[in-house]
Amino acid sequence: MNIEIIGTESLGVRGMCCFVETKGRKILIDPGIALGYTRYGLFPHPYQVAFDERIQKMIIKKWSEATDIVISHFHGDHVPLKNANPYQLDLKKLIGLNPNIRIWTKYLNNLSTIEKKRAIELSIVLNKDLIEAEEKKEGPLTFSGKVTHGDSKNKSVTVMMTKIEEDFIFVHASDIQLFNSEAVSKIIEWKPDIIFVGGPPLYLAKRISKKQIDRAWDNAKKLSQVSDFLIIDHHLMRSMEGELWLKSLNSITKNKIICGADFMRKPRTLLEARRQDLYKNMPVPQNWHDMYAQGKTKTDYYNDNKKLKK
Repeated sequence: MNIEIIGTESLGVRGMCCFVETKGRKILIDPGIALGYTRYGLFPHPYQVAFDERIQKMIIKKWSEATDIVISHFHGDHVPLKNANPYQLDLKKLIGLNPNIRIWTKYLNNLSTIEKKRAIELSIVLNKDLIEAEEKKEGPLTFSGKVTHGDSKNKSVTVMMTKIEEDFIFVHASDIQLFNSEAVSKIIEWKPDIIFVGGPPLYLAKRISKKQIDRAWDNAKKLSQVSDFLIIDHHLMRSMEGELWLKSLNSITKNKIICGADFMRKPRTLLEARRQDLYKNMPVPQNWHDMYAQGKTKTDYYNDNKKLKK
């Protein structure tokens, strides 16, 4: 089995997209992407947008190669959208591409109102029936039932986790944020070798408590004890504080706790966390974002990695 993490926060964008190849399957999980539409009162820096463009192209390429698509939930950083903003993957780019692909999702009855709307749009635009997958096993794929998205009080916001088993076991656990002990218990039950999980959103300090953070820490320790590699990314890596949290956690465990960039042996590129610095280091022309949305300007100038100051 081969695992490629395509898009996540430590690789410069929002998401948890990965591509898993087994002997008989090519499985694309969470083929969505986003940039925080505004952060610190700033639109995405063009340097971020350049990363976004490159990763969108990779997702589209992998979609064309895949036998299976898995969608953990229908938030805009995990699924292509009919009404995508300029920094998300537009569903129209996938029309007619790989029509025989299988698309696995949560049960429609377990979707929130906005998720259900997006699922229906996905099915109509691609002219493709979605396969309701919760608690099913098919070939190397095993799906969980619904588990809570983070520690949300709104129990209608849920995600589906995926286990892929061949020569070893890989688990993709999107957006549980390590708050959800039920989800963590299920992952442990699956006896994974490698886990890719969304960590706690430490950047939302006013909305999460010390008790929640402590629970995430304890759950991460539990997962690290049952896996060779624990990959924690997504919400955690939207802040430099998250990077320090990961480092501290890794220092007290024997097995490797890393982020997506580490797993892929690429430089950590926490662009969401560094948006203010990007604006200081590389000033943005007035009205750039309006012009970009209208197709009147490009990211060519910002495609040079050397322009990013450390």
